[in-house]
Amino acid sequence: MKKPVVVIGIGEIGGVFARGLLRSGYPLVPVNRKDDIDQLADRYPDPETVLLTVAEKDLHPALQSMPAAWRERLCLVQNELLPRDWLAHEIDNPTVVSVWFEKKPGMDVKPVVASPVFGPHAAILSAALDALNIPVTTLDSADQLLFELVRKNLYILTTNIAGLVAGGNVTELWQNHRTLAIEVAEDVLTLQEYLTGQSLDNKALIDAMLVAFDGDPEHGCTGRSAPQRLQRALQLADEADLEVQTLRRIQAEQ
Repeated sequence: MKKPVVVIGIGEIGGVFARGLLRSGYPLVPVNRKDDIDQLADRYPDPETVLLTVAEKDLHPALQSMPAAWRERLCLVQNELLPRDWLAHEIDNPTVVSVWFEKKPGMDVKPVVASPVFGPHAAILSAALDALNIPVTTLDSADQLLFELVRKNLYILTTNIAGLVAGGNVTELWQNHRTLAIEVAEDVLTLQEYLTGQSLDNKALIDAMLVAFDGDPEHGCTGRSAPQRLQRALQLADEADLEVQTLRRIQAEQ
């Protein structure tokens, strides 16, 4: 029998991976919010891997409290994720997947584009998504992973923040409010350069974002989390003393 996979956070996305892992033949150890994680780590000290699928706001507390036996086996599945997030907790080489499928209560999985994955346990996550016919691609380098993480951040933050003004879906945003979308995207990329400590290829990233627009043309721009995403972005911009004038204007208009 294969070694178990620990899944921390069995929400909509975590549930998708859990189903795929079961189809791939892995027994699962679910970890819910009220469980004693240290007791579970003592009981399962040698899992195949540990999939962390908590929400963005819970990521750092979860990494801070991660049992030592599990830290080198981590797979991270979050939005607004960058290397600084795991390096802050002295986690050097996690497996990371940038999720490009939507899963909401009462609906089936809706892929947008292929979900890229990179790291020591990439094959396990790739097989799990393959088992559910969800498009997935395995990356070759950490540089490719960084591009994909920034691409996802650009997509989420641009659509959410511009959507606070424009509403509608991604096609309408690009067709009817292109100047706004580009101005927001440029501010987001300025922030991403600060967070990554690297110069970024803005054109390539915006082109990659537009591929995702085409993957789900009717995807709505905003959700309940859009105001919080804008607030978090501005907090980070304040820390870095960045102007991000369009983001600040949108915040002032809310």
